[in-house]
Amino acid sequence: MSAPAFPAILAMGEPMIEFNQVKGGDGRTYLQGFGGDTSNFAIAAARQGASVGYVSALGRDANAGMLRALWEAEGVDHSLVREHPSAPTGMYFVTHGPNGHEFSFARAGSAASLYGPGDVPVEAISRAKALHLSGISLAISASACDAAYIAIHAARAAGCLVSFDTNLRLKLWSKDRARAIMTDVIGLSDLVLPSYDDIVAITGLTEPDALADWCLARGAKLVALKLGAEGALVADAQGRTRVKPHRCTPIDATGAGDCFGGAFVARLVAGDAPAEAARYAGVAAALSTEGYGAVAPIPRMEAVRKAMG
Repeated sequence: MSAPAFPAILAMGEPMIEFNQVKGGDGRTYLQGFGGDTSNFAIAAARQGASVGYVSALGRDANAGMLRALWEAEGVDHSLVREHPSAPTGMYFVTHGPNGHEFSFARAGSAASLYGPGDVPVEAISRAKALHLSGISLAISASACDAAYIAIHAARAAGCLVSFDTNLRLKLWSKDRARAIMTDVIGLSDLVLPSYDDIVAITGLTEPDALADWCLARGAKLVALKLGAEGALVADAQGRTRVKPHRCTPIDATGAGDCFGGAFVARLVAGDAPAEAARYAGVAAALSTEGYGAVAPIPRMEAVRKAMG
């Protein structure tokens, strides 16, 4: 793979192997794929033509080899992904029921959860245009949270855009801890990409404009509130725009929010205005729901442009 020494966009978090239940039959058939919200983000950005790198740790196992092969094929620089000699690479399972998709994780003690402050590639971050993290990047362990803060402060000191997706997972931490840390990180972020349910749980508010105002009041410069089937709301100090949902035939929404974030940041870095980037990202996310898994259905730029008309 020919990749720049310092990618323009860096994503930091935990990559995982995915087993996604295929609908129909007896429910015992699973499609092996790949996940981890920030890895999904990185691949989505790369498929839109962005220069992307990943920051994390993997085990010394077959799953790690599959993830590195995936990133190699997708053009995502994985030279900053460390290898742990004994900790495993994380996995998760997706099942589908009347209430949508549900996740079961096997990530305790994973290599990424053992990532710490001394592992952060400060020089690469200082040369990037954007650093992306999520609530999961902060929640998987105290050491990973500390490392995320070092990365955020390195980015801010260098004028690198800090992008943050809430991705609230209450199986990883308490709501009180999540609220406190996420509120702080929102205030340190240039771009916040909250899902509606996440930010409602954190704030207690329900009206989209009020949720955007809450993030802006905490210090976020730009908010792209993901509203699922209702589209998105993009807001900053100068105003706000509602982005209409793109028509699609969804069968699996796994990773759609990550796809939105990766496409959005890729287009921002490419020079698009926020509303234009959000419209593009909304189409990409919609298309990603028309296949199974978090990664395989992520569209490439050509498909997104064609769908946009």
